[in-house]
Amino acid sequence: MSEPVLLSWSGGKDSAVMLHELRTSGTLEPAGLLTTFTEDGRSGGHRVRRELIERQAEETGLPLHPILLPDGASNAVYEAAMTEALSGPRQRGIRHVAFGDLYLTSIRNYRERQMAELGMEAVFPLWGRESAAFAREILRLGFEATVVCVDTQRLDPAFAGRRYDETLLRDLPPEIDPCGENGELHTFVHGGPVFHGPIEVRPGGMEDRGRFVFFDLLPALRMAARR
Repeated sequence: MSEPVLLSWSGGKDSAVMLHELRTSGTLEPAGLLTTFTEDGRSGGHRVRRELIERQAEETGLPLHPILLPDGASNAVYEAAMTEALSGPRQRGIRHVAFGDLYLTSIRNYRERQMAELGMEAVFPLWGRESAAFAREILRLGFEATVVCVDTQRLDPAFAGRRYDETLLRDLPPEIDPCGENGELHTFVHGGPVFHGPIEVRPGGMEDRGRFVFFDLLPALRMAARR
């Protein structure tokens, strides 16, 4: 029997492909999604509305484990919140947390130390993938995503709100990692093989936070149940 694993879940493409990889390989059994949220109900880093992350969790069939943080939380506050959020799963016998990093060794080392201090193990199902090939693998697998965050010091803010597709990959400047591994861009996945059905979204406004620009996605209005 495979051991259970929690997934560090941003709602973006790497998280979704990581879930697909774990389910395909069968080495570990996905047991839940771990997502940070700020006080205004947005996911940490990507600023996706919590309702959309909850819809993702619903469509994957996995429980969501929220980690609540104040806006602009320090690393110490984040680590304390992570410790609290993992205490319950750890008591239930979950000893692994999966992360979707591709190649940044400093980030991997940090995550490994953090998990080891909690008596858990960090695993990296996507580690070592070559970015350009991996970006096209995301599309080949049928994942559908929208760019929801752009680091304007690295990339033109006009990329915010665009679909993550072949056209976008062709348009990216050559110095930009096509998977945004250096934080150039982040995505929200609303379709793909890890979901029972699509997460219907509609465009909202643009939020300029200085260095970072965020494209707000709104949940599509659900039809009222027929009587």
